[in-house]
Amino acid sequence: MIAKTIDEVIENLEQIIQTSKDEESTLGYFAALYQKVTIKIKDNLNTNYFENDERMEKLDVIFANRYLSAYSDYKQGKKISKSWEIAFNSSKDNSLIVLQHLLLGMNAHINLDLGIAAFKITDKSTIDKLESDFNKINEVLGSLIDDVQNDLAKIWPTLFRILKFFGKVDDFLVKFSMNIARNGAWKFANELVNQEEKDKKEALISTKDMKTRELTKLIIPSGIIEKIVFKIIRIGERGNISDRIKALEK
Repeated sequence: MIAKTIDEVIENLEQIIQTSKDEESTLGYFAALYQKVTIKIKDNLNTNYFENDERMEKLDVIFANRYLSAYSDYKQGKKISKSWEIAFNSSKDNSLIVLQHLLLGMNAHINLDLGIAAFKITDKSTIDKLESDFNKINEVLGSLIDDVQNDLAKIWPTLFRILKFFGKVDDFLVKFSMNIARNGAWKFANELVNQEEKDKKEALISTKDMKTRELTKLIIPSGIIEKIVFKIIRIGERGNISDRIKALEK
């Protein structure tokens, strides 16, 4: 499942979405939201929004392929990054709410994959030229947060009131804000570009993967109060999994 163009990215995401609906799999939550963001990026191409449209599509495709490859390898039982492994394995956990599934995907894809994708299309002499468009793609990615809130609030209006009451909004949204993720991903990309030794590049990626995996503890807290809060929210989630995927597509 490898895409060569942004249209192929959208098509592959559609396959994941439809398969997830058929299988009643929560893996479709992130795919549905990600497809919306990819379409927004496509719509901004050739509008003078990005400084370099060709480079931006290349970044988008390489970035998306990190997720598409991880998904495909996971389904085939192959080894994947620890960040995606915990995100995909969590799809089998029926106690998690939709927001948690989405944030697990965002964590792996933005905190790990984005920096690697930026590194893949640049070198020491060109990475600075990417920064403006890198920030632009993060503006679009930032809509993930808004989409998460708006889409979920339509069907589960009490969700964010409950999180706010228990002081969990900051934990789940502010800590995963796109500004923080962008800065971390950009720093990571520069570290990879400026590291000339292949073994040390791989070590940087491995270390980043472990740190990204550790962040999942913020998304799946172990405290008793947190578990009670999420159980209350989980009970209030309406419809089946395919219904929720459809809600995220709108």
